[in-house]
Amino acid sequence: MLPANQSYPISAYLNRFGRLFLRPFDAKRPCLFAVLVCCLSLHLVAEALSADQLLAGAAKVDVTDYDHGPVNDPLYVKAIVFKSGDQTAVIMSVDAVAIGEIGRINNEYLPTVRKRLQTELGIAPEHVLVNASHCHGVVRADIADQTVEAVRKAMGSLVAVRVGTGVGEESRIMENRRLKLKSGKEVDVRHAYPLPPDDEVAEVGLTDPEIGVLRIDREDGQTLGVIYNFACHPIQGVPSGANTADIIGYSSKVIEENLSEGTVALFLQGCGGDINPVFYKDVDHPRSAEPLGNMLGLSTLRAVRKIECKKEAPFKVLNETLTLPRGDRTDRIAQLEAEQRRTLQKLQGTSLNLKTFMPLMVKHNLAEEFPAYYSHRYLYDEKQGRDDLKKLDAENRRNLEAYLKNIHTMEELTRLQTNLALLKKHQASLVASGKRTIDVEVMGIRIGDFVLTTFPGELTVTIGLNIKKKSSHEMTFLAGYTNGYIYYAPTADQLLNLGGAQEDSDCILAPEWQELFEAKAASLIKALLET
Repeated sequence: MLPANQSYPISAYLNRFGRLFLRPFDAKRPCLFAVLVCCLSLHLVAEALSADQLLAGAAKVDVTDYDHGPVNDPLYVKAIVFKSGDQTAVIMSVDAVAIGEIGRINNEYLPTVRKRLQTELGIAPEHVLVNASHCHGVVRADIADQTVEAVRKAMGSLVAVRVGTGVGEESRIMENRRLKLKSGKEVDVRHAYPLPPDDEVAEVGLTDPEIGVLRIDREDGQTLGVIYNFACHPIQGVPSGANTADIIGYSSKVIEENLSEGTVALFLQGCGGDINPVFYKDVDHPRSAEPLGNMLGLSTLRAVRKIECKKEAPFKVLNETLTLPRGDRTDRIAQLEAEQRRTLQKLQGTSLNLKTFMPLMVKHNLAEEFPAYYSHRYLYDEKQGRDDLKKLDAENRRNLEAYLKNIHTMEELTRLQTNLALLKKHQASLVASGKRTIDVEVMGIRIGDFVLTTFPGELTVTIGLNIKKKSSHEMTFLAGYTNGYIYYAPTADQLLNLGGAQEDSDCILAPEWQELFEAKAASLIKALLET
């Protein structure tokens, strides 16, 4: 007999019982036909009842380029396939900087992967979601082949699942990298240029501490996979400087090692465009992603363990193309070039160089009243009617102030030049394209109560906060860096600062893009929630 606790296709029953009809009829089997009909009827009912049962399979494949140099920890492509009735979708995460345009993954990767998945596995291209964690690790050149292999493995391990959604919180590992200055300008915290003086900083931006979590359990209660969504640049690095999946590599490892054997923790990067790891410019400690990743992993686990999985799981996938306006930077480039020339004029002559500036600066900070020598000499000279040391100190202070002003001017010029180069790069791209618009792909996917929309750019955190706030559904999440890459996507207000920070400079969009996308995201969310 076939085991009663498993589900089999009708063909299995026919193979088992069909042979019995070939034997001569005897009195010992008078009800055989009725029994077979009953079995087949019950199985047909069971199949009809489970036609919309959510199935899922998960897999991961190591895609680290071990020939590129030293490796700290592996990079992965991870895939979770979902199937309900005749609808199949796959969610993937790649430990890479972007899905096309920059880094090792080129612009042919996504269409190549989608075509192969459609041809080889029957998955519709519009049902394929690929997110980049945005770590700056180096993946293998054959990343497309490895991606298809991950999906193939996930597809081959489909089982009935229950799903549940929840949220966690982690506020310790990140900070908004945009700084609002007292002058009204905004700058950002990057290794590409220095920070402004402390007394010029007036305010810092927002962060989003929410971790969106989808838990996927097999029917026996074992966890098959966890999808978690969070907003932060995973660019902390490791002390050795070796190839790494960064914060996400560590957080996913923590999750996987503390749940069921074989659990796949799949990270979806959120609106992390202006969110840095905390203490990003620290020079007193080695840069290490491990403690930050461990904290994110543990906070995610805390949320996972509170989630109750249910069998009923609405499953819906939407995919649309949104046309957005491109920004013309001609005027702003001219303004910044003029500002660059004016700033250059601030540099003034000084008799000091670095060798003389440093010891003088130390002495004047250690003993503001008596920097040149001990106090008793100043007092003795005063009794003799001399003020030679005081005059020397005054001259040195003037030279120190001039040198410091030159340093701050140099820092301003560094920021100007770096961001001006980005603006010129994207302006040249605009001219070369001959188009004032760009078409982007946006997806919406619902799995149970987990509702997600996507965008191919580096969304700044305010965009995600806006969309979540406006949604009528509590468990609404947003993933940037998905299905392509179009550089940064700052808010319309941030684009008023054009040229002051990387987010507004490394951007191809016009300010109107924000309203258009937020409206599209709202319509996708509404459609996903409709029964």
